[in-house]
Amino acid sequence: MTSQTTIDTAGSGDRTPVAPPDRPGPSGLRGHPWFTLFTVAVGVMMVALDGTIVAIANPAIQKDLGASFAEVQWITNGYFLALAVTLITAGKLGDRFGHRQTFLIGVVGFAAASGAIGLSDSIALVVTFRVFQGLFGALLMPAALGLLRATFPAEKLNMAIGIWGMVIGASTAGGPILGGLLVQHVSWQSVFFINVPVGVAALVLGLLILTDHRARNAPRSFDIPGIALLSGAMFCLVWALIKAPAWGWGSGLTWAFLAASVLGFGLFALWETRVAEPLIPLGLFRSVPLSAGVVLMVLMAIAFLGGLFFVTFYLQNVHGMSPVDAGLHLLPLTGMMIVGSPLAGALITRTGPRIPLAGGMVLTAVSMYGMSTLDTGTGSAVMSLWFGGLGLGLAPVMVGATEVIVGNAPMELSGVAGGLQQAAMQIGGSLGTAVLGAVMASKVDGDLAGNWAEAKLPPLTPAQLDQASQAVQVGSAPVAKGTPAGLAEKITTVAHDTFISGMSLACMVAAVVAVVAVFVALLTKRGENADAAGAGGGHI
Repeated sequence: MTSQTTIDTAGSGDRTPVAPPDRPGPSGLRGHPWFTLFTVAVGVMMVALDGTIVAIANPAIQKDLGASFAEVQWITNGYFLALAVTLITAGKLGDRFGHRQTFLIGVVGFAAASGAIGLSDSIALVVTFRVFQGLFGALLMPAALGLLRATFPAEKLNMAIGIWGMVIGASTAGGPILGGLLVQHVSWQSVFFINVPVGVAALVLGLLILTDHRARNAPRSFDIPGIALLSGAMFCLVWALIKAPAWGWGSGLTWAFLAASVLGFGLFALWETRVAEPLIPLGLFRSVPLSAGVVLMVLMAIAFLGGLFFVTFYLQNVHGMSPVDAGLHLLPLTGMMIVGSPLAGALITRTGPRIPLAGGMVLTAVSMYGMSTLDTGTGSAVMSLWFGGLGLGLAPVMVGATEVIVGNAPMELSGVAGGLQQAAMQIGGSLGTAVLGAVMASKVDGDLAGNWAEAKLPPLTPAQLDQASQAVQVGSAPVAKGTPAGLAEKITTVAHDTFISGMSLACMVAAVVAVVAVFVALLTKRGENADAAGAGGGHI
């Protein structure tokens, strides 16, 4: 899902060739292309695993730390936001100070933050260190790709990027299974502790094998005000969406944060037109296909990552599956993404991106609609059908978006465009979790009291109803210890039915978002730089 063109996220305006790499040392290890690929793959594997492994651990974290629904959302949101808003800046750091140094710092920081999460005893610490994971992950990803591009000769780079994509796909697919095994047989903390030895291995390999690569005439300034404005605007937007169910959509606090977000985005846009080296050159958006590609990535991530957030709670808390079983049930989704990606790449190369992207979003919309029909009695075969359809529908978008965005950008801005594609997906994932989480919370809050009374259950005080709603939002039944079996069964039925109604509405909203993305996909086209910039890395 990453592109070769993300490599130059910093020096996109610098047409000066990259400085030649150091020669391999006497051992033949230092600077060797294939050893370099293996080294960076070990490091990036941590980041790829975290994309799905943490989703399996979320229910266990929620129960162990007594976290609220909104707090669990921030385990995902904090990571996505930190990764998204620092990705382009991290690329610039790599170009200026060297990709080797930036990669090693990213590996050490990501592993250290992972270990700190495992030692955390509160949800606040978990979220805090997840933010640090995102920051160091942003350093690691573009630096790793920069090392590949600078190390491999042009005729072998495509093969290297293809193997890179296989590593990311395998890590993503293996995340639910590995996460399930660790959560079920060890602890949720082990999901994070496993990154520590992987990080140590990547560090040792990096010190022995990687050589320094940096661009001549690299940028000497960083758009710190732009970073601050974009980060603040995104924080205000997501915070408002998460807190709106508790505050109320008509609350002054909700609208104050939304207004602050709009103001922040406006000031960011104004600042970017005046700074010498902007974080995101706004001139890129004069291209309609490029803008459509960015919007498509955001919409796809909203539908995919926002909808996936609820699935782990549905599988574990409603169906009562173990973490391992939940991971196995998600394999059709990740498996079809892996199978579908090379097929989508070949189709996009032959026909162009427009029809495959639109068709992929149609299948995504149909699959999200199918997921809205899941209930407490749905069998594994039906789940696998919709999960597999979702993965197959997403594959063309994952493959083609980089070609659309980078191919329609000026050649000298292809690196920034690649970074923009990555950031769009991370922002979309964060918005999806927040938006669909707000939909879920509002539906549960609106339905629970009526469903509770209709079942003739003992009346609840407002405080008890609020506590019950928090439990139901993650699929749990608010059954107190010592509750008679018959009463506990009725409470569980009401809780699960209410959760299902909220999840169904959230999936319907995701389906509508996917339908909108179909029309956005029709605005895309292969750019004049696609063959030069997209062929190497667009099929990942």
